[in-house]
Amino acid sequence: MSDTSNAAETPQRQSLQGTFDDYIVRLRGGDVGALPAIAGLVALVIVFTFLSGKTFTNAFNFANLILQGSAIAVFAMGLVFVLLLGEIDLSAGYAGGVTAGVLGILMTNHGWPWVPALIIALLCGTAIGLSIGLLVAKLGIPSFVVTLSYFLALQGVLLIETGAGGTIAYRNNAILAIMNNNMPLWLGWVLAVLTVAAYAGLSLRRQLSRAGAGLPTPPLVVWVFKSVIFAAILLAATAYLSKERSRNVLLASLKGVPIVVPIVGALLVFLTFLLTRTAWGRHVYAVGGNAEAARRAGISVAWVKISCFMLCSTLATVGGVLLASRTNSVNPQTGGAETLLYGVGAAVIGGTSLFGGKGRPLDGLLGASVIAVIINGMTLQGQSQGRVYIITGAVLLLAASVDAISRRRASASGRA
Repeated sequence: MSDTSNAAETPQRQSLQGTFDDYIVRLRGGDVGALPAIAGLVALVIVFTFLSGKTFTNAFNFANLILQGSAIAVFAMGLVFVLLLGEIDLSAGYAGGVTAGVLGILMTNHGWPWVPALIIALLCGTAIGLSIGLLVAKLGIPSFVVTLSYFLALQGVLLIETGAGGTIAYRNNAILAIMNNNMPLWLGWVLAVLTVAAYAGLSLRRQLSRAGAGLPTPPLVVWVFKSVIFAAILLAATAYLSKERSRNVLLASLKGVPIVVPIVGALLVFLTFLLTRTAWGRHVYAVGGNAEAARRAGISVAWVKISCFMLCSTLATVGGVLLASRTNSVNPQTGGAETLLYGVGAAVIGGTSLFGGKGRPLDGLLGASVIAVIINGMTLQGQSQGRVYIITGAVLLLAASVDAISRRRASASGRA
């Protein structure tokens, strides 16, 4: 009796070899996590660096990559919550376009300050998600049908907002600065150091908490390794972005981390906290894993679905504003064309399962990075848009295949 009690109270510190062996077992069992996305991203960077050299790796193009991927990442992070339920939102792209149009109309046509105008636009996005969620959760209409209908309807609303072939200009400096300006150099470094310190501190606290609860924990050297890698990547990126990247310094200086970076980073941290550290987040995973079991456990399945669609459309508003900020206007193509496809593709390429129950906001960011590198690298190579679509589609199909195989292996190994 005393031996059993002591075993339960003693922290089960794993050896480095044991931690590595456990990781291999998880991989073989189908729990591949973000490994395919990270491996694909590294491979693409190596290939395009070899093909394009400094044209691809210079600081100017690095900042351009970040701007190209930011809006896709935000759309994808919102779609992750819907995909976690095994649902889909085909209207997210045009929801972002319509609400970005609302922001433009209020600021440009009616002279509203940007803060209340942005709040109204976000509320419009939330309302769109609420109406979709009610139709899906309360009436039981398949999300594919509901959101396809919204896709068409919102496309029409955007055309009415902009007029035939027209645009809604953005003239507010605060909104335009999001995708067109950089932070002061000192602020970029302060945020980078604080982010590294927060990551190291919170991950160490989590590891010590697990050890204190007697749960298996990896050795501290694993924490040190992860923290050093994270710090090296973040500080190196900050240093690279702090270099002068203007092609004509006499006209304008381009130095510093783009303003959109901390915005996307803050969204990533907030959404990750929401999904992994709250009861609501646990309910999302439960509903995505088995809705009937979640219902019998007392979880309000309908509310979880409605709230996920609301969150998806609200984040689509943010994505739409980023698109409009970069082009300085809203036009009939804002949020249309390939925006939705890239958003869904980014979530799946990053590791979110199309079958529900598996995914993280980080998946959207990783997948968006892969897509941005493909688009950017192939454009620099002078490839046509058609070939970009073919390669992106092939990568998406590969990611979906990895997801299906992983799910099958996880089911066979009893992990699903």
